[in-house]
Amino acid sequence: MTNKTYLIIIICVSLVTHFLFFGQPKETVFDEVHFGKFISGYFTHEYFFDIHPPLGKLLISGMGYLTNFEPGFSFAEIGQQFPDRHYLWLRLLPILAGTLLPIVIFLLIIRLGLSPLAAFTGGILISLDNALIVQSRFILLDPFLLLFGFAALLFYFIFKNRSSWRYLLMSGAAASLAISVKWTGGTFLALIIILYFISWLKSQNKIKDLIRGIVCLIIVPLILYFTIFALHFSLLNKSGPGDAFMTPEFRKTLVGSNDNTNTLLRPLNIFQKFTELNIQMYESNATLTAGHPYSSKWYTWPFMIRPIYYWNGSTVSTGSLQAGSPQDGSTRSTDSGQADSPLDQSRIYLLGNPAIWWTSTVAILYLLLGLLHDLYKRAQPKLIPELLIGAYLLNILPFIGISRAMFLYHYFIALLLAVIALIYLLDQLPSSETPSAGSIRINKKRAFSALLIASLAMFIFFAPLSYGRPLTEKAYHLRTWLGSWI
Repeated sequence: MTNKTYLIIIICVSLVTHFLFFGQPKETVFDEVHFGKFISGYFTHEYFFDIHPPLGKLLISGMGYLTNFEPGFSFAEIGQQFPDRHYLWLRLLPILAGTLLPIVIFLLIIRLGLSPLAAFTGGILISLDNALIVQSRFILLDPFLLLFGFAALLFYFIFKNRSSWRYLLMSGAAASLAISVKWTGGTFLALIIILYFISWLKSQNKIKDLIRGIVCLIIVPLILYFTIFALHFSLLNKSGPGDAFMTPEFRKTLVGSNDNTNTLLRPLNIFQKFTELNIQMYESNATLTAGHPYSSKWYTWPFMIRPIYYWNGSTVSTGSLQAGSPQDGSTRSTDSGQADSPLDQSRIYLLGNPAIWWTSTVAILYLLLGLLHDLYKRAQPKLIPELLIGAYLLNILPFIGISRAMFLYHYFIALLLAVIALIYLLDQLPSSETPSAGSIRINKKRAFSALLIASLAMFIFFAPLSYGRPLTEKAYHLRTWLGSWI
């Protein structure tokens, strides 16, 4: 098959897996209780504070503007019923970002020099990972982070092939957009700068290439990052629930603030507001100590030890659907107020596809051991394994020193790199069968086929926990393979 055919198949699969049961449940799910409030803030113009940069929230707000979103819903708790469909449209951009991600991964694998079959397999795997799908179906930020970040890598490797300023500029801009969603996106820009620096060391025109690198990878990303905050400030010009996090000088810039009457205060200019907010975001991230029942340690993520319980709802004997927080029990009350036992229970888990997560973990460990062996033997380095291991460690090691509550979705960037590592290893297998001594060696076509079949089977098996479809207690327990999954 041609690359175009592969790409069409990936697009179709990704559209199906991401948009299946779109809009369900019609209730707040997990961190929508936070981000929903923030989105409403852009419409009321009341200042709010979040530990993440504003781009992801601004994008979702833009969709709200296009779909005639009106604030008023409280987003008070998980399981709260949306009053109308306008709230469901807020989920559209994250789901579109999630749908586009497999396409970017396909193109990136091609640019890394792997076979079209390898790229196709990588794109399909990303389309079939239950955790990535779940995270893209709600008012959450990670789909934007992943899309912009891996697009930045894609543009960089296009630049490496074509040596065009345009693609290096696009790479730096996309990395800046990733950082503007979540600071963890900084690892993309760091990786690109490292790769560019290594290339610069071999450059014949160091002055020109240095200027190009500084402009495209430092100045432009900074300007774009600042511009996004400037838009954020322009929309949030009224006193609001985030006032308490800011200084009186900052609050004096907000309409309706009590500090407006204090003539001794000098209001901050936009650069000072930008600096103060970023410092406050950093300090709040650093001092965040609140625990969570579904938090997990970084070293458990590759093995998917602790998924996250996002939502539940119970179909009771009266046929009504009631929802509650993940900590609720399985018994619900009907509209009449009478307690009843559910026939089936609907749940949504942030739980990955075991065939993808566990095989990719084996792959990244294999590459790491191989790299250590090559270093010990002083063997000739292999570019792609070194790149993948370096990028993976860059996205996992910083979490070692973080004491705040962390979650499985913090592993997503490293997960995609591990998947590419898996694809790389399988692509090194022979292309055709070569029987020897009565045995049949595994070729790459068979290996990719087996991986795709296993991943599809696991996706279907765990799909009810991804889409919130009703399950009997027996069926549910068949899917909780580890005690920590409950």
